[in-house]
Amino acid sequence: MSTPRFVDDYLGYLLGQANHALFKDFEAVVREAGLSSLEWRVLATLSEQPGLPVGQLAQEVLSQQPTVTKLVQRMAAQGWVSLQGDPGDQRRTLVVITPVGQKKASALIEQAHQHEAHTLRGLSAADIVKLKRQLRRLAQAD
Repeated sequence: MSTPRFVDDYLGYLLGQANHALFKDFEAVVREAGLSSLEWRVLATLSEQPGLPVGQLAQEVLSQQPTVTKLVQRMAAQGWVSLQGDPGDQRRTLVVITPVGQKKASALIEQAHQHEAHTLRGLSAADIVKLKRQLRRLAQAD
């Protein structure tokens, strides 16, 4: 009998594999909508909320601030987001989703819900709630 490989039981590897399994099919949907995966994460993050400073947005979309800064400038040129001064701190710029960006995001969010439900169909509703709660706890552990 062979010894299990380290990666077969390593949490980081398992989370990466789960992320890949969840997103691999949906990535084609995102590309069909004319977005990169990072543009999709930006629109989904900004959807239905007030604007975010670029630094916070970069953290939430799991990217580097310089990358997100350049990206939101391109997305602003596309009309998907706008850059606005923060009324509470004039030194900061907020990235705000536009109605055009919200329309693009809303269609994909609905498809993302359907894709997630399909992917998780083998789990009970209670298991899904527990899994998401545990993942949120793990993500907040610093």
